[in-house]
Amino acid sequence: MPFAQKSLTLMMLSTGFFFVSSTVFANSEINETQKSSSATLPTIVIEAMEEGDPIKTYVDYKQANVTRNGLDKKDIPQTIDTIDVSKYKLYGANDLSVMLQGTPGVSTSYDARNDGISIRGFNADTNDIYRDGVRESGQYRRSTANIERIEILKGPASVLYGRSAGGGVINMVTKVANFDSKSSVGAYVGSYDNVGGTLDFNRALTDNWAVRLVGEKSDSNSFRSGIGFNQEMLSPSVTYRSDDEKLLWTTEFTYDSLNRTPDRGPEYVNLPAGVSIKTGFAGPNDNIVDETKSFRTDLKYEFAPDWKFHWALSHREAFQDFDNFFAGTWCSTAGLQNDGKPCDWQGKIRQNYAWQQTTNKTLVNTFDITGQFKTGILDHKVMFGSDWSNEKREPILGNYSSGEKAGIYYRYVNPFDTTDSFLSPSWTALNGKRPDETSHSQTDANALSFFLQDLISFNEKYKMMLGLRYDSYDFKTHDVRKNSTRSYNDDSVSPNIGFVWQPVESQSFYASYSKSFSPYGGRGLLGVSASINPNLYDAEPQYNEQYEIGVKSDWLDGNLNTQLSIYDITKNNIRYQPDSINKPDEWEVGQKQQSKGVEFSFIGKLLENLYVRGGYGFTDAKWKDDSRNVKEADNLKGNRLGGISENTGNLFVRYLPTQNWYGEMGATYVGSYYTTDKNTAKMPDFTRVDAAVGYKDEKWGATLAVNNLTDKEYWRSSSMPGTPRNYLFRVNYFF
Repeated sequence: MPFAQKSLTLMMLSTGFFFVSSTVFANSEINETQKSSSATLPTIVIEAMEEGDPIKTYVDYKQANVTRNGLDKKDIPQTIDTIDVSKYKLYGANDLSVMLQGTPGVSTSYDARNDGISIRGFNADTNDIYRDGVRESGQYRRSTANIERIEILKGPASVLYGRSAGGGVINMVTKVANFDSKSSVGAYVGSYDNVGGTLDFNRALTDNWAVRLVGEKSDSNSFRSGIGFNQEMLSPSVTYRSDDEKLLWTTEFTYDSLNRTPDRGPEYVNLPAGVSIKTGFAGPNDNIVDETKSFRTDLKYEFAPDWKFHWALSHREAFQDFDNFFAGTWCSTAGLQNDGKPCDWQGKIRQNYAWQQTTNKTLVNTFDITGQFKTGILDHKVMFGSDWSNEKREPILGNYSSGEKAGIYYRYVNPFDTTDSFLSPSWTALNGKRPDETSHSQTDANALSFFLQDLISFNEKYKMMLGLRYDSYDFKTHDVRKNSTRSYNDDSVSPNIGFVWQPVESQSFYASYSKSFSPYGGRGLLGVSASINPNLYDAEPQYNEQYEIGVKSDWLDGNLNTQLSIYDITKNNIRYQPDSINKPDEWEVGQKQQSKGVEFSFIGKLLENLYVRGGYGFTDAKWKDDSRNVKEADNLKGNRLGGISENTGNLFVRYLPTQNWYGEMGATYVGSYYTTDKNTAKMPDFTRVDAAVGYKDEKWGATLAVNNLTDKEYWRSSSMPGTPRNYLFRVNYFF
């Protein structure tokens, strides 16, 4: 059966199932207290729920900041997932990639230097993660210490955000001063010496002014020997609200510091049999520091009925310093590596070494105007505005695993006894000093854009979304060591169009087309080659085109919400070398990748006192075309994209037997995937089971959570095993 036909069949079956379910349970008695916080309530009410509210993480948000236009999610002809962070804090999760595990269409892995996240087959790490609408570009680990919720707009989103890898964007919404939230203090303790404390002080000083101070300090070891981290976060904010509530102005500053001993050990295929997954391979001086300072001021003003002005100014500075050994190759006592090649470090793993200091600075100034008006019988909800940004990236790197410096600095370690280790002779000569840099560059990027989006309602049932964005950008890189500079500039137009059909209030069917772009210098890590002419390298932007159809539904009197979507994305203009051996300086664009898939998610109240959330995603991401002049065995056409799980899903169920007590159990599934585009090695799938019990009254809240209840041994990436069974006890006092 063709892919589209399979998907359409699944959509009809799922819709039919929930229609039957709604009929069966339509007469169920609904607790009035819980009904007042159901999935049909406006976003502002959900945000006002206390952090420990038993149903807060099982209620959908009606709107999402990631759409920028304030429209209901049902009117947006793309898939939008909203994840409440407190649901994952319950189990002690702090990494963004761990929180997104099992999310339909999202693939996650472990990377000590960044987050390792892909959406619908395409990497989102370096350019497609935002905090309060501001791009958090760069290679570093993003903290979730002050994050209220995570929003994912799936598919190309250049109309709203400019350059993008095209699989989707992630927006992290921070906690800021407001006039509703309670204050709280909390503490937690768990396995592997995991201890921490939290502060969330929110106060309305008057009817016009509110202040908030959010903080967290934690210290934890890993289940892997010699691995650990500590984190400090402090975020003050102030909000002003006019007497007529037409003006809202919030200013916030956040400081975040994560200091850790990195876990960049060998891939499991390079480990000899019998090595425990609890063995860590960090050296005595290995370290990574991630530090972020951000300032944001945000103003919203309703200057006329149905018309609002929004302006935001943000400055963010992120710094990462890493200095460690990583990966490694095993040499058997017979003097052979895994691939059969001879080696002379018998009984040891030889690890590579690198260090890097990177500073990323981002300044963003943006405004938009949203409003509503009529032209004849047509009702318009329009948004237009402009974004300007300046991004600076300065990486200073010492890389000794390849190039002219390869083979200089190594660490040799016995995987069965990591105290049995020694360094290569070149290290002795350094006398503890850091080796010289091998590269140093400075990139300055500017972008200016104008955008327009209009939701046109023909009547209550039929709507059309039109959007258009123009981007002008330039990238300039200075190679400090070689004292050479290269620049590149271009512009791009990004359209989208979608149709929404709402035959009844509870059902919203849609179809859409959207496009994204990713220019040379702005894809992956920011920067252009200071030695290669862009016309020879990659003169044209990559771009993604997506076609998507879906349905967003409410069931059981609005207590249960579902999303079902089918999509097809093609990435075009991928750069390549037609003949890398004979013509290493020649580049062309034209290769293609394609990702097709189905995603289904649900959240809400299924039965009296029984809540569910979860979903399933099927992602078929492959190389559509490989034009390189290589032998057939090395051609990538038809191969699956490395690091992309074909199947992902999760299911969590929460039961509230009384008003104050609740229990939860859930399963997270991550399907198998190939580690590289060559499809030579495959990671096995895994299912992790988690469970928790909790108590919440007006003043106190407490939870006991068990992560990996069955103590399953699995690998979340080729170099990082999953955490064995562990516990976390958390207590909060609300005032």
